[in-house]
Amino acid sequence: MKGALRKAVRCLPTENVPVWLMRQAGRYMSEYQQVRAKVSFLDLCKTPELAAEVMITAVNKINADAAILFSDILLILEPLGFEIAFPDTGGPQILNPIKDANDVQRVRELQSVEPLQYVMDAVKCTRENLDESKPLIGFSGAPFTLASYVIEHNASGYHKFNTVKAFMHLYPAEWDLLMTKLAVSAARYLNGQIRAGAEIIQIFDSWAGCVSQEDYRKYVFPYSKMLIDLVVPGAPVIHFAPGNPMLLPLVSEAGGNVIGADWRVSIRQAWDLAGKHRAIQGNLDPAILLTDKDTIRRHVLHILRLVERQPGFIFNLGHGVLPQTPVENVIALIDMVHELGRVI
Repeated sequence: MKGALRKAVRCLPTENVPVWLMRQAGRYMSEYQQVRAKVSFLDLCKTPELAAEVMITAVNKINADAAILFSDILLILEPLGFEIAFPDTGGPQILNPIKDANDVQRVRELQSVEPLQYVMDAVKCTRENLDESKPLIGFSGAPFTLASYVIEHNASGYHKFNTVKAFMHLYPAEWDLLMTKLAVSAARYLNGQIRAGAEIIQIFDSWAGCVSQEDYRKYVFPYSKMLIDLVVPGAPVIHFAPGNPMLLPLVSEAGGNVIGADWRVSIRQAWDLAGKHRAIQGNLDPAILLTDKDTIRRHVLHILRLVERQPGFIFNLGHGVLPQTPVENVIALIDMVHELGRVI
């Protein structure tokens, strides 16, 4: 089995610590900006050759140990009947959100990945041009996070999740119907990506941290588990639900070979909460990349020492690369993890 990341997701020993970054292809990189100057974000996502180009360019430039599909978690919502927009500022928007319980009936279930063929083509194109030693990670939003977008209209901060939380309490039957549709649709979407060439998948439950442990168990857990259980057997799953470290035991119980952790908890404590039977991914604060190389090195050393070379560790950020991050700091981070991970 070639590649440290392929071994790490299965908790096998590795010679060095694998590292990749969320949003490793993005606005912090001049090559990405040059492409975006010519096309909109949505057109970039829907043009497989360009989506593959920006990711391959990023992986090669920073020497990450994996590529992740260049796409967006909201694209799956279009064939489900939602209109999405990506304005230059303010975050993505749902133009026809769910406004009441009756609206759930109009949500379609994804029956085929044909409407998302451009995503499958981006997977194929990326895989064809990626170094064989590096796996390609496909991804989807988790049911709760997708539901948060379609109910809240947009979702850019935990203070804006009152509507979705009220909805799940007021309309449990409609919530179950919506979340089931989203879970089954996301599973078909992910399995399509796996067939197209993604060998690892990551499930982003970006907004799950806004709920309590009790509400996660009742209103989120069953559908995350449903999604993960429906993924093609044997395909490693990274389950990432940032924002509330106390949810980690439940996130782990819901499933996933790897549990992602953000910076709000130490990586050691995160692994204890998730369970030693899982691999762990994380968890440098992205803001550290806005500092200097000495500070970055100190934080990398701290995380690596906490892990103590235990098999199953994947170095990543606790969230995505910030747009204002100096690209030289990202390159330095990858080099530091590769260098220090061999000697700690």
